[in-house]
Amino acid sequence: QVQLVESGGGLVQAGGSLRLSCAASGRTFSNYAMGWFRQAPGKEREFVGAISWSGASTAYAESVKGRFTVSRGNAKNTVYLQMNNLKSEDTAVYYCAAAKSRKTVVAGAAGSWGHGTQVTVSS
Repeated sequence: QVQLVESGGGLVQAGGSLRLSCAASGRTFSNYAMGWFRQAPGKEREFVGAISWSGASTAYAESVKGRFTVSRGNAKNTVYLQMNNLKSEDTAVYYCAAAKSRKTVVAGAAGSWGHGTQVTVSS
């Protein structure tokens, strides 16, 4: 298992930007595909974006395509979620996840999860 800690959440106005970070420890970070999920109050957790272990391929939910970008810095054992043009419906707790493959991450079957960081978008 890899341990994950998210940071960077907060309150932002609609149309603004935030960058979330997820710091990993405990295993070789570069061996893992990484992803982001979110859960709004009263709703199920949903996939946001994922990136392969090399960073060469990414995947996004339709609702965030063109606005959110997942990237990683293997030297820093960190994955990022750049969120632009935020909307009120992006309000949620955002979770970082790690798995051996991007497919596993996207399926929500990752073995490692962070505790989440709150993002609140005011309209």
